[in-house]
Amino acid sequence: MSQQELADRVYVTQQTVSKWEQDDSLNDYSKIKAVAGELGVSFGYLTNGTIPEWVLNDEIFSPERMYTRMKTFAEAEKFDQTTKALAYAREKFEGKTRKTSVGAQKTVPYFIHPLMMACHAHAMGIRDDEVLAVILLHDVCEDCGVEAKDLPFDKSIIHSVDLLTKSKKEGETEDEMDKRYYAAIEKDSTASIVKAIDRCNNVSLMALSFTDEKLREYINETEKFVMPLIRHIKQGDAKYNDAAFLITYQLRSSIETIKSLLMRNQN
Repeated sequence: MSQQELADRVYVTQQTVSKWEQDDSLNDYSKIKAVAGELGVSFGYLTNGTIPEWVLNDEIFSPERMYTRMKTFAEAEKFDQTTKALAYAREKFEGKTRKTSVGAQKTVPYFIHPLMMACHAHAMGIRDDEVLAVILLHDVCEDCGVEAKDLPFDKSIIHSVDLLTKSKKEGETEDEMDKRYYAAIEKDSTASIVKAIDRCNNVSLMALSFTDEKLREYINETEKFVMPLIRHIKQGDAKYNDAAFLITYQLRSSIETIKSLLMRNQN
């Protein structure tokens, strides 16, 4: 196999493969796995056993079971919008997958993200048809090309989903966009609690696929905008006090762990 052939198979340049052959730069877990597979050798063979070969599981819970769980709860509690949103979101996300985490061995359907959020919210005691429906729909516009105005749901749900759909205006910086985005969300209690649960889920699992630089950016955004949003939720709506406490705990513990690991990597 030539350098170019291997490069094509693992999606890098021929120059990168040349560096690997000179014992330089092969330190990306996912690329080591890919190269080992193409060369027909073990991960341990390429690393001399110096890196533990763990398999990360992005799919903590079965999407089928989570779907059945939420559908059963929604029907029993007569949550018509949630029942409708379950079917609608599953259809829109059909065939879409999440970015695979380093060390994961299979792709995960993107629909697992809103499903996990809905189960998380329900387990925290949130029994609100509108909130659960918005959770299931919050990424449909941004990731499936659906206009908020075209969503076949109640106006209040459409409004919250629209607020949660991030888009940059012409001439805006990233920071200006974030300030406008979070300021609008803060005025809507449904959008606020959905955003808090969304960030909690993202930091806990989706961030596994981020580069170190992206992780730092994500942590900075979380501390600058999301944590104040959660404090605002606690002050403004007593019914979310318990949920806000649990979300804060999970977010802060995950963030501090990630910070520690990033600092170790620098040393």
